[in-house]
Amino acid sequence: MTELARAGATIPLLNTVRLGVTLAGQRIEFLDWGFYPPEPWRNYWHSHSYYELCYAYTGRGTFRTAVQEYPVGTGELFVARPGDIHEITTDALDPLGIVFWSWTMVPERGPRGTRPDSSDTLALLDAFATGPRQVVPAAATPLPRLLATLAEEAATQGPGSTDLLTALGSALILGSARAIADHSAAPHPVPPPGGRAAAAVARMTRYLDDNFDRPVRVRDVAAQVHLSERHAARLFHQAAGFTINAYLTRYRLGVAAQRLADPALRSLSVAAIARSCGYSDARHFSTVFRRHWGALPTQVRAGNGTTHLVGADVPPMSMALKYGLSAHPDVPLSVDKWNSTGSSSSGALSTTSARSEPLAGRHY
Repeated sequence: MTELARAGATIPLLNTVRLGVTLAGQRIEFLDWGFYPPEPWRNYWHSHSYYELCYAYTGRGTFRTAVQEYPVGTGELFVARPGDIHEITTDALDPLGIVFWSWTMVPERGPRGTRPDSSDTLALLDAFATGPRQVVPAAATPLPRLLATLAEEAATQGPGSTDLLTALGSALILGSARAIADHSAAPHPVPPPGGRAAAAVARMTRYLDDNFDRPVRVRDVAAQVHLSERHAARLFHQAAGFTINAYLTRYRLGVAAQRLADPALRSLSVAAIARSCGYSDARHFSTVFRRHWGALPTQVRAGNGTTHLVGADVPPMSMALKYGLSAHPDVPLSVDKWNSTGSSSSGALSTTSARSEPLAGRHY
């Protein structure tokens, strides 16, 4: 039995500790810690508004998204990013045992125009957040030992535990990002490196990231690179594949969904969350949010950031086709399945807490 298999059962104790860190201008709050023993189980189709990572310490299973199926086994790390529809099943003959953890990652506001000094860390976190890789080998990384140490500290907290857990949490975030990130992928939508066009698009993107929480006009963005509105908009669209306004909307709604899932922000109203993401009109915010995420802000908050899909036996690759769902938050989710109560009249979606059920001997 591995060290993590022995110690991991105590890692849910971390749910009693509020753990958050700031790295490269990003505020990262841990939301949930868990441990599944190696026995038959299934975690049915669902999505989160935050990042969820799982490390398989033993056994075999399958990690499915709405568009792809991955076999997973001992020593592998897999991630579901915000909006990724996914499920996990375990092999009945060699059951999968996992440790899982999740976090939100949103910009921490500072003085206007300031940028974090740790540009390499910010690039790493961006690559983790936007890269294509979802399953990677991680047995040879520091992650198993970090997770075991976190579990041990959760069980035997003593003097300095808060600082120690914070340091270990930072190490876990960076270690996870290093393992998952595709370093060949650019963190922002920019054309090939070099030249004035690349620098201009990078500057426009940085301006949008820095000012998402206030009114932004295309002419404000264009002024950052001393171009006309038309020229700036065309240049950005050529590089990114979408408009300046589309980029800003996606960025704002991504931050909003994570803030709604953050228990530390539970005292803030939906209207306050909307204002913190650049929306002065809460009703308009709710409409745009629902169009993008497929659920109202109140529904996402009620489900603690998790939206669970009803119909657990629907084949994975047909899920997106059947219900018009997206495996990535950049593509709007279907919204016409929701009724006014937040339940799904068609059986497509439901905002409930994540659930896992035994497979009763079924072999996946």
